[in-house]
Amino acid sequence: MLSIVIPTLNEENYLPLLLKSIKQQDFNEEYEIIVADNCSRDTTAKIAKEYGCKVVLGGLPPEGRNEGARIAKGELILFLDADVILPPHFLEKVLEEFKIRKLGAASFPLHPKKNKLDKIIFRVYNLYTRLVQNLWPIAAQAILVRREIHQIIGGFDEKIKIGEDHDYVIRAAKFDKFGFLSQFVLSSSRRFERDGRVRTYLKYFLIGVYMLISGPVESDIFKYRFGHYKKSSK
Repeated sequence: MLSIVIPTLNEENYLPLLLKSIKQQDFNEEYEIIVADNCSRDTTAKIAKEYGCKVVLGGLPPEGRNEGARIAKGELILFLDADVILPPHFLEKVLEEFKIRKLGAASFPLHPKKNKLDKIIFRVYNLYTRLVQNLWPIAAQAILVRREIHQIIGGFDEKIKIGEDHDYVIRAAKFDKFGFLSQFVLSSSRRFERDGRVRTYLKYFLIGVYMLISGPVESDIFKYRFGHYKKSSK
């Protein structure tokens, strides 16, 4: 069984797109969707229930993912950000590759929807992540993991302010094989549009340098925020 865990905060504009893409998968295995909601002030929780999701109280992304995983019944857990979309045949192909490569944890290439600069930057990210997957595991927006590994490493570190997904797969790779899979997820550009592309890319670069030199980011030095997008953003 597969458990899909999605942390949310005011995601009424994006969550339906993700849930619809999940429901449209030609996937015959049993699965469940768990939405860990951080007290959204919009209709996020209502939408999740309408799609048949289990809804639990979440928090910031690390806490939300942990709360969702706590009630997960699947042997495999797929953690997804609420603003991604799965392409057709994604689940079937991902699980097949995961099993063939005998992985314990995995991340995915990210494809932006439209902006040319985003596409260039994301290609560089995908190439770099693939090249260093056996040396320094990297993950963002989507992680597939065996539940046993999630439990062994104690889940996501809730003290980390940003980059908790990178820290998670680094720790997971110490107990089982990590891999960068071939199937991509469609990634939203909303943070770049809301916070500015140059500013956001520079922040991501500095976060990466910080993590290489000092380890996980446990302070609010980068002032990384969630749930601050305008309701009209698409």
